Amino acid sequence: MNIPNILTLARIAFIPLLVVLFYLPFSWSMPIAAGLFALASLTDWLDGYLARRWDQSTPFGAFLDPVADKLMVVVALALLIERFDTWVLTLPALVIVGREIVISALREWMAEMGKRGMVAVSWIGKLKTTLQMVALLVLLAFSPEHPLAFLGVVILYAAAILTLWSMIQYLKSAWPHLSRSM
Repeated sequence: MNIPNILTLARIAFIPLLVVLFYLPFSWSMPIAAGLFALASLTDWLDGYLARRWDQSTPFGAFLDPVADKLMVVVALALLIERFDTWVLTLPALVIVGREIVISALREWMAEMGKRGMVAVSWIGKLKTTLQMVALLVLLAFSPEHPLAFLGVVILYAAAILTLWSMIQYLKSAWPHLSRSM
């Protein structure tokens, strides 16, 4: 066990706390939940940075890091779908979740073929993740009626568009191997 792996595990441990904070009936609960989400997002960056910097990458960390990221994002999106209760937020949320499922399956399949590097994270994926985290932070911090919530929804749509774009890029990259398997 090393510090990057501990940070990843902490991100998973934050999930139930995020849910509890989200549902607390206090005016301060939404900003605190958003702050916890921001802290979790920072640990996502920090664990990868430290693992590379200190040469502490492990198979366990390589497995758990993307799982922790996806769990945190999916839980936040599920909470927000309930809070906003509208297709306007549900649509980009489903695009994001659907893409994560498709790309996770694609990465697993490509890894079995020894071609995992063909679906490595790209700059589009990193930009998508950044926009997604900013959108979720804003949407967790403010109620649907707050003017900044609209900004959060706009950023979430930008993230969803990049989500589709990156998925298409990954599928195009993997297509020669996918089409040979049909």
